[in-house]
Amino acid sequence: MANSPSARKRIRQIERRTAVNKARRSRIRTFLRKVEEAIAKGDATVAAEALKSAQPEIMRGVTKGVLHKNTASRKVSRLASRVKALSA
Repeated sequence: MANSPSARKRIRQIERRTAVNKARRSRIRTFLRKVEEAIAKGDATVAAEALKSAQPEIMRGVTKGVLHKNTASRKVSRLASRVKALSA
């Protein structure tokens, strides 16, 4: 248990950051799920639109420190290739 005032403050700060990061991660997963569902249905136009809206959200996760840059790039790349294959 934290005894010093600075340690107590850090705990409060960490709790706030954790809540924010959790919400961001959840939001990113929601966008990813929308793309996945569109791909599963086989609707190329909806999948392309979903990817278009998901891409900035994923990259925002990178700038906010929720995701690693390479992880985000890999996710976007794989989704883009699946959407492209769907429309072809």
